[in-house]
Parts: sequence; structure tokens; C-alpha cells
Amino acid sequence: MLQFIIQGRGGQGAQMAGDILANVFFREGKYVQAYATYGGARRGTAVSSFIRVDDQPIRLRCNIEDPDVIVCFDPSLLNDVLLKGATEDTLVLINSAQPPEYFTGLGKFRVVTIDAMAIAQENKLGRIVNTTLVGAVAGLLGRPTLQVLCEVVSDMSPVKVDQNVKSCEDGYKLTRKEGVK
Repeated sequence: MLQFIIQGRGGQGAQMAGDILANVFFREGKYVQAYATYGGARRGTAVSSFIRVDDQPIRLRCNIEDPDVIVCFDPSLLNDVLLKGATEDTLVLINSAQPPEYFTGLGKFRVVTIDAMAIAQENKLGRIVNTTLVGAVAGLLGRPTLQVLCEVVSDMSPVKVDQNVKSCEDGYKLTRKEGVK
């Protein structure tokens, strides 16, 4: 089973990122469980999206305590609560212009950073980084496929469809080149 925690702030698109990933894995024939939690119902408060993906039906009905992947939209959200179940095998993808070494004090995780904000702005998306980050996750994991991911991004983007698809492709290609060791 593959388990994701996506953490962002209201208005950054963390819930949409979770919805996109869940839909992509479902289209690829996987069993998916997805849910979200919100802080206060206003822009800027913490938003978390949780996803489980497996080849078998998912019977768990509890919080994700040992994530395989943590996607953090805002480095200010990196704290002990978010990282408590992470192990040295956990991939922690952080939206940051800083290099991974900047975050060495967090613990012994596989930290990858991507300046998703710069990619989103290049693609005329402003501060909305969700499609860049889902592309980056797929590139790092080598799944889901870029083709299905772009189809889902295209289907689910309420506006700026071409820009969202391009941003997703850019995130994928950038992290695919780097890969995860």
C-alpha cells in the first residue's frame, strides 16, 4: 500500500492535489481511499489531504500514521506533528527554492525540494502550485504515468487548463531527471 499526506494552506490547492492523485490512481485501476481535513474554513489555515493506494481493496479506516510520501506546500508547516510517522524511507517533497540540505534538521528523511512557485508563475498560474507538485510526486515515484496524470489534470482543472497541464509536466520532468535514490 502506498500512503500519502499532502499538507498545505487553504487556497494553495492541497485538497485538489489529493483529488487529482486519487483520480489518477483510480483511472489506472488501483483501489483508492482519499479524505481531507481542514483547519478553520478560511484561506491560509492548514489543510491536509490523505490518500491510500493499493492493488487490493483498502479496509483501513484510520489516520495515516506511517506515510510513504509527504508533500508539503509550505515549509512553515513542517513540524513534529506532520513528520511524526515518517521514517528514513519516507519521501518528503517540499515546495521550496532552498536545496534539500537546508532541511537536514528535520530528521533522516528522503527530502526533495522543488521551486513549484517559480514553475507555477512561469506557467501563469500565480501562487497555485498543486499541479506542479502532483507532477513532481509522479516523477519521483515513477508512477502514476504522465499521460494519465495530464489527462486527469486537464479534466479537473476549472480554469487555465493548458497552463495546469504544462505546470504538471514541468514538475514531472524536473524530478524525473533527478530521480529518487
